[in-house]
Amino acid sequence: MDILHLVDRLEELFNESRPIPFTHLLIVDEDRMLDLIDQMRVSIPEEIKKSQQVLVQRDRILAQAQEEANRTISLAREKSEELLNQDPTVQAAQDRADQILAKVREEAEHSKRESDDYVLDTLRRLELEMDRIQTQVRNGIQALEADKHPK
Repeated sequence: MDILHLVDRLEELFNESRPIPFTHLLIVDEDRMLDLIDQMRVSIPEEIKKSQQVLVQRDRILAQAQEEANRTISLAREKSEELLNQDPTVQAAQDRADQILAKVREEAEHSKRESDDYVLDTLRRLELEMDRIQTQVRNGIQALEADKHPK
């Protein structure tokens, strides 16, 4: 179950709770609250698994980019040696090979930066969401404890 849906249900439970007159306390359905907390405990590891999948995907993309770069470098070397053996304009061939290598390296670096940015953004959003959920859970616990031990 999506963690955001559970947070919405927790907020709904909070909004449906009855206030205790002349206090800031609420009467909360304990069974529903505990059920939501249990569901969150199950759901949060799923969110973590999703972020791990993003990391695995990033590593796979980087490996593919590296493989592509190696293949392109190999083709460029073959082509440059072929041109060396056939054509007196060796410098032109070498320049072209250098351009290809530079472009491949630039593309691989660009792919790596984009992957890193995507993973970082996803992890930051997950961190913010988990912080927000943790705050809500703490507030719920404090409210329940305050109900148990009124001042």
